[in-house]
Order: sequence, then structure tokens, then C-alpha cells
Amino acid sequence: MKTYVAKKEAFTPENRDWYHVDAEGAVLGRMAAVVADKLMGKDRVDYTPHVDTGAYVVVTNAAKVRLTGKKSTQKQYQNYSGYSGGRKIRTIEEMQKKHPEDIVRRAVKGMLPRGPLGRQMYRKLKVYAGAEHPHTYHKPETIDVSD
Repeated sequence: MKTYVAKKEAFTPENRDWYHVDAEGAVLGRMAAVVADKLMGKDRVDYTPHVDTGAYVVVTNAAKVRLTGKKSTQKQYQNYSGYSGGRKIRTIEEMQKKHPEDIVRRAVKGMLPRGPLGRQMYRKLKVYAGAEHPHTYHKPETIDVSD
């Protein structure tokens, strides 16, 4: 009996699955965990840690994602430009007003592996603040992540 190991050549963009997640009312961390598993391919029987076996994931209604506790006022994101005085700190409340899709992107990215493989998986994530998305051609399968 031999163990099956997925080959990189078997997973091309044409034969990958597409999934759609509606983030309206979903808790951010729980939804991000489901999305990260789909991007990595951990839900598949042929999952191999060193090969990108995951699917494309389209997340809509990112502006309506839910946070528990006091995260909306206390959680902060920071960017540093590298220059002195170049540190920017924003609360998640400010981010929801300006760039709501970045909140979902950052949550999912933190759950993916670091390095070239993680960056390749992250490129398959498509996030939109509203309910519309341009990927209807791929007929994505809908995943329910609401509690």
C-alpha cells in the first residue's frame, strides 16, 4: 500500500474548485478559518502540505462581517513604512469604514502558511465589500459560514 502524494502539475487554475462565502452576519475569525482551510485544500482527501491543492474563494459582503466582544473599538492594525514617524495605527472601526475588505484579507492571511506557498494560496482569495462579484462565470459553490 502506498501513500498518495499530490503533484503540483495536477492542480492548474482551470481544474480548481470555486467557492462563494457570504460574510454578512458571520463572525470574522470563524469565517476566516473556513476560508483558509479551503484555500489550503485541507478539506480535500488529497491534501498535501507542500503542494497548493486548494480552491479559489470569493468572499462577498465583507463590510457586514461581525466582530465579538469589544474588538470593534479595541483591536488595532498597524503599518510601518520604515521611516521614522511612519507608523500608522488604525482601529478596526476605521478600517470598516474605509477598506472593509482588508479586514477579511488580513484575518485569512494570518491563518495561511508563511513563505512562497502561502503567498500562492493567498492570491486565490477574492474579497468584495458589497454583494456583487465578477466571478459568476466560474459558478462558485456557496458555503454557509453563519452561526
